[in-house]
Amino acid sequence: MAEYRGASRRGFLKGVGAACAFPLVMTGRSRGAWAPSERIRLGFVGVGRQGTANLKELLKRPGVEVVALADVDANHVAGAAKVVEKAGGDAAVFRDYRKMLEDPSIDGVVVSTPDHWHALATIDSCLAGKDVYCEKPLTLTVAEGRRMVEVARATGRVIQTGSQQRSDGNFRLACELVRGGRLGKISEVRTLLPRVNFDGPPVADSAAPAELDYETWLGPAPERPYNAKRVHYLFRFFWDYSGGQMTNFGAHHLDIAQWGLGRDDSGPVAIEATATFHEGGWYEVAETSRIEYTYDDGVKLVCLQGEGKGRSVEFEGERGTIGVWRGGIEASDPEILKAREGEGRVPLYVSDDHHQNWLDCVKSREKPICDVEIGHRSATVCHLGNIAIRSGRKIAWDPAAETIPDDAEAAAMLSRPYRSPWKLPEAPAGS
Repeated sequence: MAEYRGASRRGFLKGVGAACAFPLVMTGRSRGAWAPSERIRLGFVGVGRQGTANLKELLKRPGVEVVALADVDANHVAGAAKVVEKAGGDAAVFRDYRKMLEDPSIDGVVVSTPDHWHALATIDSCLAGKDVYCEKPLTLTVAEGRRMVEVARATGRVIQTGSQQRSDGNFRLACELVRGGRLGKISEVRTLLPRVNFDGPPVADSAAPAELDYETWLGPAPERPYNAKRVHYLFRFFWDYSGGQMTNFGAHHLDIAQWGLGRDDSGPVAIEATATFHEGGWYEVAETSRIEYTYDDGVKLVCLQGEGKGRSVEFEGERGTIGVWRGGIEASDPEILKAREGEGRVPLYVSDDHHQNWLDCVKSREKPICDVEIGHRSATVCHLGNIAIRSGRKIAWDPAAETIPDDAEAAAMLSRPYRSPWKLPEAPAGS
């Protein structure tokens, strides 16, 4: 596939599959300038499955103009460009998102790439003066998350993590009741994650399809031959790019557990795990697992993957339980759910629309409901579970220093080397 940086949507769609380079064509949006208080101009990095879902959602919002799309897969960006056209727009398209970031008139960037690209795309966007909505899990490693927080704070950018359950009234109610003492002292929190939904069996390595810039898709990940069942949705089941259902659904449910326990700026102090893996080795991550996290007050957080069905998050305390899931909430005693504010219910940050909350904060400069620090801390819980699985032993964690003491092998998993020439940028001086 030819280079398509900066091509207009119409020009690009006419030339998909052609072996020619497209000139830089600025859309009509670049000829004007509006303050973010009047209109928010967005670019998108990664417009596959979830990226297009985010695109469609944000196109519905008044005052939003989608002006640029970037993806290493020409088919993905062509499909997204048609979505923008159907909504009455005409976005420029890019293969290299860094070229897109050169446009000073873009206010915000939506990052929906595979996990191993989240940190680079988000940090580069912040350094280019853009606010960011980044899909969950926020990171591939703990070290990336801390760097993202540092850069966001140094640049003053607004970052929303795509943990959308924070903007669901049932999840918020459960956390308000738990934190308000409605259940008394909490003893345990349980979360349920699904089994791996890998599309098996595996296939042999092959040449990458013409529409995909596979070298850039790999980016900072280790070099290896193209395989159709390691890219796009299935990337999440290989350690080089993701962390399985632990970082997929765990980034949602463990985030709610952290919120309910009031640990948005902290985390557990010990983690131990058991897991099973696919007997045929179709993928690398755990097929099922049981992870037990212990907090410094003795509360246990038990995460079960692929071992039954039930409520996504369940809080258990002295006075009963509250279970919550997408679409419902229930308690061991229905009266538990009837508490008013000030009577066993502590009011928490209210957002009923995750995307709109980000847009509102782009204008107000307030922190969104799932700010970068929160997203980093919730992703860290997921990563620590995977480190316990991969190391095969109990892990001690210092949430203040963000270190694993006295275990060099496990501590090494808190970060990963980037493949040259990719590097994780430093926060600007003076941060």
